[in-house]
Amino acid sequence: MKQILHSIYQNTIAVYILLCFLLLIVTIMSLSIGSSYIPVPEILKYLLGLADGEYEFTINVLRLPRLLLAFLVGAALSVSGLILQSIIRNPLASPDIIGITAGGSVGAMLFIVYIMGTISIHWLPLAAILGAMSIAIIVYGLAWNNGVTPIRLVLIGIGVSAAMNAVITLLIVVSETTVTTKAYLWLTGSLYGATEQDVYGLLPWVLIFIPLTFLLAKTIGVLELGDSLATSLGVNVQLIRFTLLFISVALAGSAVAFAGGIGFIGLIAPHIAKKLVGFTFHSLVPIAALVGGLMVMIADLIARTAFLPLDIPAGVLTAGIGAPFFIYLLYRNRHI
Repeated sequence: MKQILHSIYQNTIAVYILLCFLLLIVTIMSLSIGSSYIPVPEILKYLLGLADGEYEFTINVLRLPRLLLAFLVGAALSVSGLILQSIIRNPLASPDIIGITAGGSVGAMLFIVYIMGTISIHWLPLAAILGAMSIAIIVYGLAWNNGVTPIRLVLIGIGVSAAMNAVITLLIVVSETTVTTKAYLWLTGSLYGATEQDVYGLLPWVLIFIPLTFLLAKTIGVLELGDSLATSLGVNVQLIRFTLLFISVALAGSAVAFAGGIGFIGLIAPHIAKKLVGFTFHSLVPIAALVGGLMVMIADLIARTAFLPLDIPAGVLTAGIGAPFFIYLLYRNRHI
């Protein structure tokens, strides 16, 4: 047993090192490549604090905030999806598949269309979270019938998500042209125009709720054994499940508020993390956060550089990859 645990520990450390190395490579590429090229040696000088002011505006204002926001959004969505897959015990669960992302989008759209300008934009994440939480409760309630089966939850989630998308379309139609243009770009999942304020706005949500998930990892592991066994071990199943659902919704809602509908990260990244380090939740939380962050960073890098001078929303690329992956998972779990 000690040999097995030691082997798992070594594998986890190796994965950490690999992901951190990839994170550094993608960071350098993202800061270097764009409509104007910055030599890699200059990027390294910047990261070491030795650069002069020649590229300061391009790095500090245009690229670094976008890069940091991409990582935070990916980490938030990934951990949100990991929580859902664990507490529901459903490999198909993710914030966008079961409608949480759509609910967050509706909450954010209502804020943008009817409230923004009356109160501070800093309340936008709360509006998105309230919308996401409302939809999460509705989906879970409609799917409940002496328990929740994976396929029922997914199908109801898809239906509710479609209804929320119809609401979003209605809000766009009745809105002013300036709001409509901004909303279309935002809803596809774009990091265009990310600012330092956006990074500071999302950062507290990530710094609070991802570590909290890590602290609850042991309890989540017990929940995955089943409600009866968890209750017999003294776990308040309903309270823990509600707490975890709230954390998942908070992470997804805040990510949606700042980056729009970047889809399928919460579905794909947890599965990649499980392939890398197994199913131990303590290991999965930070690995999933790193994988999700890297995925959004890479998607945004490709989206803004591969089609120059066009800046394609990152959500277009994640959807192009995620939709076939979801179909594959649905086929693989067709007998559930």
